[in-house]
This record gives sequence, structure tokens and C-alpha cells, in this order.
Amino acid sequence: MAAIPLHSLPATELTVQSAGTVAGKTLLLPTGAPGPSYAHVQDWLTEKRKTKASVKDISQQVLVKGIKQWAVFEEKRAGATVRTVFKIT
Repeated sequence: MAAIPLHSLPATELTVQSAGTVAGKTLLLPTGAPGPSYAHVQDWLTEKRKTKASVKDISQQVLVKGIKQWAVFEEKRAGATVRTVFKIT
């Protein structure tokens, strides 16, 4: 299962938990209720770029269980690495 390229598709932020690795990729399990929704993933990226946050697309390095299309971004915040996962609908 591969992540999709970014284009105009609605995206919902998910809370996930790491569950080890599968075939060399990190497996993420969705937990809890879905978070904010965006008309496009680019809307979220634009907000991050305005704040000068350095965000890296790591969608090819992870698998999200139960989700067919996703996008995953990683950034450094206060010395910690934060992953933001989106379900693309």
C-alpha cells in the first residue's frame, strides 16, 4: 500500500500509535477520534510554512493500518519529533 501524491483531495488528521515495523516500514495504528479536516492537505502545509516550520513528507516510510490513502509529515517541535498523519478521502 503506497501513499498518494499530494493533490486536491480532502484530508482528515488522525491520531496514531506506532506498532512496530512491517517490511521495513513503520506501522501506524489509528487511535481515538479523527481530528480536524482540511479541504486539501496543502492547506495544512501552507499553515506550517507560514510559521517557518520545517516539515518533511515521510509517507513512503510508513504504513497506516486500515487506511488506503494517507499522507504523513514529520517535524521537530521543542526538541521532539512530531508526526502528523492524514487520511485522504
